[in-house]
Amino acid sequence: MGIELAIQTENLTKQFDRHLAVNGVDLAIAAGEVYGLIGPNGAGKTTLMRMLATAEEPTQGEIYINGERLLRDRSNTNLKRLLGYLPDDFPLYDDLTVWDYLDYFARLYKLTTERRQRRLYDVLELVQLSTKRNSKIATLSRGMKQRLSLARTIIHEPILLLLDEPVSGLDPIARMQFRQIIKTLQEAGMTILISSHVLSDLAELCTSVGIMELGFLVESCRLEDLYQRLSSQQITIGTLGDLAALKQELKANSLVTEMEVLTGTNGLRVGFLGTEEDAADLLRSLIHNHIPITNFQCIQEDLETIFLKLGHQQAS
Repeated sequence: MGIELAIQTENLTKQFDRHLAVNGVDLAIAAGEVYGLIGPNGAGKTTLMRMLATAEEPTQGEIYINGERLLRDRSNTNLKRLLGYLPDDFPLYDDLTVWDYLDYFARLYKLTTERRQRRLYDVLELVQLSTKRNSKIATLSRGMKQRLSLARTIIHEPILLLLDEPVSGLDPIARMQFRQIIKTLQEAGMTILISSHVLSDLAELCTSVGIMELGFLVESCRLEDLYQRLSSQQITIGTLGDLAALKQELKANSLVTEMEVLTGTNGLRVGFLGTEEDAADLLRSLIHNHIPITNFQCIQEDLETIFLKLGHQQAS
């Protein structure tokens, strides 16, 4: 039995006049994943999300949600109820209270009176806005408004969440609060597709990533596989002694690649091709050869560096 897919697309394409916004995308997202979609502006991320959310008609290709084909007409509304979509520009109604705003959307989804009340309490607690239930939306901070938008997106208990740039313009604390809520939703069994320019947030949240360039899905894999394949290891090394002596020792090690002097410090950053055991051997040999080491830190390249590196590979 294969992996159950929450989202699958086949040759999904969207053309606006002569512009191919999304070009033959075959996407597969397993149930329960947090899948990060990254790429520069104009890569096609929003158009792809809008098609998955049924807000945009594909020019060609097919979409399957939980293995069921998404039809272009209105005949499978039950399937659409499984979706929660948070676009990056959805309006909030400033003169409504938090409670009335959510109640309005719960009524649109035809939640019964009893269930509606229970659900409103639950989502307000989840997004940490219980104390703001009677506040006018106009009085909320940007982070609170974004959490309220998320509450509106999940009011009908979807199992698949599509979030387009949800942390855009939020400060670090508001982003951290949003990340915590996403993790809670994943733990509850929800599948989440999230696009963002804040790659450090995605690196913390995602199980898999897809990279889009000019309408193509150029990379799609588990995050750990991406790191394993494309993230090179670096070591920062500080010394009390002479940098030239440190460089000399490092040059003798075949696993050390490039070397760069760290500005303002008596230290180097080196590329390193070895394992953790090899790094331990390197440290041991430096100490054995009387190099006074003050700092020795192994670091993996982060998602942002990998993304930039991939961009250069595509361009060359």
